[in-house]
Amino acid sequence: MLAKAHSIAIFGMEAHSVEVEVDVAHGLPAAIIVGLPDLAVKESKDRIKSAIKNSRFEYPPKRVTINLAPADVKKEGPSFDLPISLGFLAATKQLSPEKLNDYIILGELALDGSVRPVKGALLVALSIRSKDKKKLILPQENAAEAAIIKEIEVYGIRSLVEAVKLIEGEIQPAPFRVNLADVLKDLSSYEVDFSDVKGQFSAKRAIEIAAAGSHNVLMIGPPGAGKTMLARRMSTIIPDMSLKEALETTQIHSVAGFLSSGQALVTNRPFRTPHHTSSSAALVGGSSVPQPGEVSLAHNGVLFLDELPEFHRDVLEALRQPLEDNLITISRISRTTTFPARVLLIATMNPCPCGYFSDPVRECHCTPHQIQKYRSRASGPLLDRIDIHIEVPSLKYKDFTGDESGEPSNQIKERVNKARQIQQKRFREENIHCNATMGQKQIKLYCKLDKEGKELLKVAVNELGISARAYDRILKVARTIADLSEEDAILAEHISEAIQYKSLDKSIFA
Repeated sequence: MLAKAHSIAIFGMEAHSVEVEVDVAHGLPAAIIVGLPDLAVKESKDRIKSAIKNSRFEYPPKRVTINLAPADVKKEGPSFDLPISLGFLAATKQLSPEKLNDYIILGELALDGSVRPVKGALLVALSIRSKDKKKLILPQENAAEAAIIKEIEVYGIRSLVEAVKLIEGEIQPAPFRVNLADVLKDLSSYEVDFSDVKGQFSAKRAIEIAAAGSHNVLMIGPPGAGKTMLARRMSTIIPDMSLKEALETTQIHSVAGFLSSGQALVTNRPFRTPHHTSSSAALVGGSSVPQPGEVSLAHNGVLFLDELPEFHRDVLEALRQPLEDNLITISRISRTTTFPARVLLIATMNPCPCGYFSDPVRECHCTPHQIQKYRSRASGPLLDRIDIHIEVPSLKYKDFTGDESGEPSNQIKERVNKARQIQQKRFREENIHCNATMGQKQIKLYCKLDKEGKELLKVAVNELGISARAYDRILKVARTIADLSEEDAILAEHISEAIQYKSLDKSIFA
C-alpha cells in the first residue's frame, strides 16, 4: 500500500516542500530511500525500524520503498525520520492515511521512539504560513521558535506514539502558543557595562560613534590596554533589536542548530568571537550543504576579530564582500544560496608582534622587517572597509586604580538611540538601516559639505593618500557625528573628527 506524508527540506536559508511517499509491498524484506538523500537520511531506515518496534507498532517483513519528492532537491539531516515513520504506519494501515495529509511533519527519532529536536524550525514555520497546510508537528523542544508565527498551528510532541495519537484524534492538545510580549520583554540583558571601563575616553567616543552609525572599527594598541574590554561592551549600547531583526537572527541560529531547547527568539544582539585559526568556511560559511558562518551568525550584531593579523590572509580577504554587500553568497555545483551578513565589525591588533612599538615605557624588540610583515597581513582593501581606526594607548596607574566609574551603558545608549532615530526618519522611504549602509545616492543627498568642510577633505585626500572608498566612509562617519550632535548640516568640526578616525592607519601601516 502507498501512503504520503508532508515535510520540509532546508538548503541554506531556503525551505522546500517535500512529499514523503512510502510504499510497502510484498517481496524480500528491504528498505530503500530515493530522492537525493544524504547519508543521515539514508541511515534513517535503521533508526525508524527500531523506533517503530520499540513503540509497540508492527514492522512487517516486506519491501519498503521511500521516495522523497521532488527528486532534484537535496535532502539533508535527520528531520525526515518522523514523517517517514508515520508514512510507514499509514502504509501498513496502523494510521489513517487521510488524516496524515493535514500536517507538515519533521523530527528526528531515537531508537526508543522518542523525538529529538531538529534544525530550522522557525524557517519551516515561516515557509508554510502562506501554504494551504498550516498544521505543523515537530519536536517539543522546537515548538517555541515555530509558534512565533501566529498564522500556523504548532504541535510539539515527545514521541512517535504521541504523534500517532495526535493525528488519530485520541489526544486533542491546544496548539502551542508563545506570548510575544513576554519574549520581547527580555531584550538586551547583558552582564557587562561600559561603567567597568576606566579611562580610554577617546576610544569610548569612537565606539559610541561606531554604534550610532553601525560603522566598522579597528582598535590598535598594546596588550592589556582594554581593546577586548571595549569590544565586548559594544552590544550594550547598540539599539535593541526590532521584532524583524530578532526573527532574521533567530532564523540563522535555528538553521545552524544554535538555539537552546525551548528558546523562542534570539533577543540579544549576537556577539561572535571566532578564533584566529578559523578557516574561511568557518568564518563566511560553507560545506557541501551550505551552513552559515560566523559572519552570518553575527547578523544584526557584532563580529569581533581579536588579533586581526593572526588570522590567515585568505580568511580576512573572504570578509571583503560581506562587509561591502551585507550578505554572503555561497555557490556550489548544484545551487547557490545567500546568507544575510549585516554586522558591525570590531577588529583589534597590536602595533607590532611584541605589542610595544612606540610604547613610552616598555621597549619594543621587533625588527623593522618583522613589524612590516606583521602589519601587512591586514590588506589595504580590507582596511578601507573599516570606517574607524583608533589608537588605544596603555593605561597609566591612576587610570585603572581610581574610584570613579565610567559612564554607564544606558546613558551612552540613549544618545545612540537618538542618533539612530534621526537616521530612521531620514531613510524611512529607503531600504537603509543606518548611515554605514548609505550608497552613492544617499551620500550625495545627505552628506553635503560647506566650503570649509570641502577644503578639509581636499587636504586629507592630497596629504594622506585617502582612496575613493575611504573618502565616502569619512563622509558617512561625519554624518553620524553630526547626528549625535543633533545637527542637520555636517560642519567642519565633524569632518575633522571623521578624518582623524581614518588617518591613523596611514601612520601605522606606512
